[in-house]
Amino acid sequence: MLRRHFFLIAFLGALALMLAVGGLKLMGGKKGGQNGGGQAQFAQNAGGGGGQNRGNPKGGQAKGGQNKGGPNGGGGGGGGGFNRTQVTQGLAVMHPFIDNIEVLGVAKGRESVTITSNTLELVTRVRFKDRQRVQKGEILLDLQSTEQDANVNVAQVTVDQAKRAYERWKELANRGVAPTATVEQYEATYRQAEANLAAAQSRRANRTIRAPFSGVVGLSDVAPGSLINPGTAIVTLDDISTIRVDFDVPDRYLPVIRQGTAIAARPDVLPGVTVNGRIARVDSRINERTRAVKARAEFPNGNGKLMPGMLIRVSIEQGERQGVAVPESALQFDGDQASVWVLIDQQGQLVAQRRNVTAGSSNRGFIEIKQGLKAGERIVRDGVNNVQAGPVQLAIAPAPGGKGGRPGGPGGAPGGGIVDER
Repeated sequence: MLRRHFFLIAFLGALALMLAVGGLKLMGGKKGGQNGGGQAQFAQNAGGGGGQNRGNPKGGQAKGGQNKGGPNGGGGGGGGGFNRTQVTQGLAVMHPFIDNIEVLGVAKGRESVTITSNTLELVTRVRFKDRQRVQKGEILLDLQSTEQDANVNVAQVTVDQAKRAYERWKELANRGVAPTATVEQYEATYRQAEANLAAAQSRRANRTIRAPFSGVVGLSDVAPGSLINPGTAIVTLDDISTIRVDFDVPDRYLPVIRQGTAIAARPDVLPGVTVNGRIARVDSRINERTRAVKARAEFPNGNGKLMPGMLIRVSIEQGERQGVAVPESALQFDGDQASVWVLIDQQGQLVAQRRNVTAGSSNRGFIEIKQGLKAGERIVRDGVNNVQAGPVQLAIAPAPGGKGGRPGGPGGAPGGGIVDER
């Protein structure tokens, strides 16, 4: 019995000790919170250049506030109460612009062809090398022609025999011994034999593949012993002394697209390379679906830099003109809508106003303003992303010794501005 009472008393004593410790911790937490609030309140009364600090009733942290001086401190530091953004002032000016028509085209040789055969035969000899320059009429390929050579020989013998018979009967007819009808018959036989010889020679010529014009052959896999089928591609041949580029131009540019118009080409695969040429031909018909006309330009290619198949950017200049322009940094875009910040005098105060404009082409860091702005108007040139509608003052240039002048005074910077964002 005594042992059971001893364990009960020990359990009750441990429970009382735990309750006492928990109460002490709770009282200490409340006291710490009050002390934190007092420190935060002290920070509020201190003032100075920092933020306004108020005690957090739920804990000991001090919460930062706005840039104001405390009730008992001096004026707030770092900016004198304004968040100023430095910007630069500029002018809308007249600037030269060159209107260009830029389209894409594919380069071609002046003459290009894929050499094929019109007969089924074995290759006996290949007379060209890859990328070799060949002349017009030069033999490229020999096909097996044993049968054709024999047919030519037979036809030649027939022609010789028919010719001798015709000449003999013609002499007899001139003497009055042979009738004229017989002479005419032998003449017809002779002419027929000549025609058969020409046909045999033509069939034999089909066994020899020649270059139809001067140019450069491409790569070929044909080798002696290959069987060539009719229409099988043997090798490509291109005359690349002059490169042609065909391109489509919208019909509204027809007054500019004329034969002989100067044109420039820039290959995509050759950065920085520009080749000058002229428009050689303009199509006689406008595509009724695309409302575009096809034009053909020719470019000299003596150095061989341009190759058939290259993607070419063709540029056609329409002439130089003057237009109202602003620096690229002065323009803002909200979707497709462009705008600038215009500086206007209102009752002796300089004010920034946002104005929507219509942007045009660009040239050397300037963007054309087609509508919405006149030459000579003052604009915000730099820092436009931080500008807000409202008063603006010119930048303050630091005077000798580190002191800045007042706006508009001797220390005022003629090219800048500070936006007042109060």
